[in-house]
Amino acid sequence: MDRNDRYFEINKATWNNKVKAHAVSEMYDLNAFKNGKSSLMPYELAALGNVNGKSLLHLQCHFGQDTLSWSRMGAQCVGVDISDEGIALAQQLNDELKLDAKFVCCNVLETSDVISETFDIVFTSYGVIGWLPDLKPWGQMIAERLRKGGTFFMAEFHPIVWMFDYLEGKPKMTYGYMQDEVIYEEYEGTYADTNSKMISKEYGWNHGLGEVVSALCEAGLHINYLKEHDESPYNVLPDLIKTTSGMFATQDRLYPLIYTLKATKIN
Repeated sequence: MDRNDRYFEINKATWNNKVKAHAVSEMYDLNAFKNGKSSLMPYELAALGNVNGKSLLHLQCHFGQDTLSWSRMGAQCVGVDISDEGIALAQQLNDELKLDAKFVCCNVLETSDVISETFDIVFTSYGVIGWLPDLKPWGQMIAERLRKGGTFFMAEFHPIVWMFDYLEGKPKMTYGYMQDEVIYEEYEGTYADTNSKMISKEYGWNHGLGEVVSALCEAGLHINYLKEHDESPYNVLPDLIKTTSGMFATQDRLYPLIYTLKATKIN
């Protein structure tokens, strides 16, 4: 087992524990979701619009709330995640809600090893690429799974956000924007429940916007747009303030919190 495989195994164990904590958290609000509330946020809804009748592959889907929200809107969905606990809960929710999504447990970089079909849309969002050491195989896999003319869309936390260490309360700039070395953090709790007693052990990697765009372009995708936003739909960082739009921002708005990217497979 090489180092990255060991990192993936530790991350998988942490995500299995996160599933248990998140399923009962206020942030994920599973009861409201079961009663019809969508988990999708304004950025992705505005970008993809009407998905009725389209096939959609959701990468790193956690326990499937967004996948199932797209399914409720009429998309034929497949969700992929490294956590077997997450996939089990996603399948359970799919059955309970009488939807027709499918879920596959695998490392996202190995998606093409287990899924051969192609899709109208490949979708991923919020806290996803930081778990990957290298974006080139990620970009290649996305191109492989898209049909000609298909759309890739991602909403992700801005790489500037990941330069800070938040564990001591006040954000402290600690990590490189284009840092190649793996970053290890160990702390009590999880972003959806800071009071949880679970121990998060996480290996992650920072990826600048240039690396993201290059990985997708080199795989043959055409970038339609890259937008940066200073408001986050999630209150997951210390000392954010709620805005009039219902989102969250830093008090000084000195840097973006989120970026969105849309791309098309031309050939």
